[in-house]
Amino acid sequence: VVLVFEGDRNHVYRLVRSVKNRFGSTNELGIYEMQGSGLRAVENPSEILISNNEENLSGISIAATMEGVRPLLVEIQALVSTAAYGMPQRSSTGFDTKRLNMLLAVLEKRCGFKLSAKDVFLNIAGGIKVNDPAIDLGVVCAIMSSNANIPINSKVCLAAEISLSGELRAVNRVDQRIAEAQKMGFEQIVLSKYNKGIDQKDFDIEIIQLGKIEEAIKTVFG
Repeated sequence: VVLVFEGDRNHVYRLVRSVKNRFGSTNELGIYEMQGSGLRAVENPSEILISNNEENLSGISIAATMEGVRPLLVEIQALVSTAAYGMPQRSSTGFDTKRLNMLLAVLEKRCGFKLSAKDVFLNIAGGIKVNDPAIDLGVVCAIMSSNANIPINSKVCLAAEISLSGELRAVNRVDQRIAEAQKMGFEQIVLSKYNKGIDQKDFDIEIIQLGKIEEAIKTVFG
């Protein structure tokens, strides 16, 4: 087995990933908190990855992701501002910058939002890196929230991949993502309508299934 021990020096949390395992599963994740007495296992990572802000702030969204077989809720923070030095900046921490540029292009082409003259900064809270395309919708909504300075309802969770055509694509292990959002007290989760076989009766959280990015923006922002 090959284990990778990683973390941000500015955070107290460290991650252990199994990237290669001949006789077991890979992409498993363990999260630990560094204390004076050593490492303490974090039993519920979603709690530490989401800020406990009592007031809604613009530029923040919550997305449901998977690390191996473990569902996690992550907080996505975005800041959109007018480019002050001519050339707009694109910066992301914990998320692929190339994918960020792609999502910005989709927003401009499919939804008509002109962001080409604005700086866009993106951060995944907690110092973790997320490669799951299911947080695409969360990234887009955080950017739109910051751009319009309109907060997203803190009880809404997002989980959908966005294609170049602006379509919301289905994500894997959707039942686990829904269950994690429900456990964390969220009231709604927005998914792709192409995730089939979801029964609302099995969950207490309201499940909203949509097909296009335009529909998702209208739903999230009213």
